Amino acid sequence: MVKVERVQYFNQPNCYMLSNGTVDVIVTTDIGPRVIAYRFTGGENILAEIGPEVVNHTKLGDWHPWGGHRLWHAPESNPRSYAPDNSPIEFEIVDNNSIRLMQPVEAGTGIEKEIFVKLDEDGTHVSLVHTLTNRNLWGVELAPWAITIVNGGGVTIVPNEPFLSHTEALTPARPMVLWYYTDLSDSRWTFGPRYTRLASDALLDYPQKAGFGNKQGWAAYLREGTLFVKRFPCIEDAAYPDFGSNFETYTKGLFMEVESLAPLAWLEPGESTIHLEDWFLFAGVETDESEEGLYSAISPLVHRTVAE
Repeated sequence: MVKVERVQYFNQPNCYMLSNGTVDVIVTTDIGPRVIAYRFTGGENILAEIGPEVVNHTKLGDWHPWGGHRLWHAPESNPRSYAPDNSPIEFEIVDNNSIRLMQPVEAGTGIEKEIFVKLDEDGTHVSLVHTLTNRNLWGVELAPWAITIVNGGGVTIVPNEPFLSHTEALTPARPMVLWYYTDLSDSRWTFGPRYTRLASDALLDYPQKAGFGNKQGWAAYLREGTLFVKRFPCIEDAAYPDFGSNFETYTKGLFMEVESLAPLAWLEPGESTIHLEDWFLFAGVETDESEEGLYSAISPLVHRTVAE
């Protein structure tokens, strides 16, 4: 059974916690829409919590990363993407296991954001529906972009496409997209036949980022034995932002983002587009740094997220 209650959290008096006794999901209503915590009940938050002292000054106002999970619209642009979300939002508790978070229309963009969060009665599964609605008087092209800032000190794991020999396949398997500041010789990257990995490192306070056409539909973040798995669609032949990326990851120091994207959509006034994610959490994941060790540890868990 899921219990929904108002709690004080993250120095904010009006958060709401969904708990089924296995995991807690905490959302904010004084700012947002944000999911600020996802954790085993009584355990450590897998999501980052960032105080108000971190700020980006933009033409639309002061934007704070805050941490946790947020909804943006892609492709990234400053100041459009950095519209502040520092004010109270509307919310609705639904069916005693879900909450709808609704931000007023962004003054600088004319876009309305909504995140619907549902926690299963048992286990760790959380489903999220992200909705962007065009409230302008003109059409807009954009894509929902679900960005999760995770607690630093871990590694993001991106599955590669299954290996096929040159005699079996002559066409490319997927895109891997690089930014101008991406350095593939950076020690935070690990490339193997099964996975591409990006680690956070407190001593390396400069950014790395990559995007992927992720046909496997999942990515994970492993930190101190806790595995956070995020599942998301990959729609064949759809036009995704950033040269075909439906998944991206970014790090700078201990800052790490695990991001999924929907296809680009043209929205006439009043039209909406949605993007789905499913979250899972696993404890006690033991592995070494080898790819085979990692595969043995997480492959059965990722397979379980399909069944669940």
